[in-house]
Amino acid sequence: QVQLVESGGGLVQAGGSLTISCAASGRIFSINAMGWYRQVPGKQRELVAARTSGGSTNYADSVKGRFTISADNAMNTVYLQMNSLKPEDTAVYYCNALGYSDDLTPFDSWGQGTQVTVSS
Repeated sequence: QVQLVESGGGLVQAGGSLTISCAASGRIFSINAMGWYRQVPGKQRELVAARTSGGSTNYADSVKGRFTISADNAMNTVYLQMNSLKPEDTAVYYCNALGYSDDLTPFDSWGQGTQVTVSS
């Protein structure tokens, strides 16, 4: 079992900054990629940013230049630094991790989500 725990969400004014984090734990052999997704009621969950174990990153067009994804050396914790926040960034942000458990079975795990609210 692999658990992902997000933290750092909250309420921020438009133009402000917020950093959310996600810590992975459990029977992990390796993590190949971690990412942040977000979802608002009535809409599909969308990719915000992702990072591979090799350091490659990918961002949604809507957040490029404003958000930065990073991770610790072991890639057990991933961060999303969000700057110049807009009301349309309001959503529940979910962490996702892809990798292999210590029995070498693949996993695709999700966190419970953290609410980010940007007021205008």
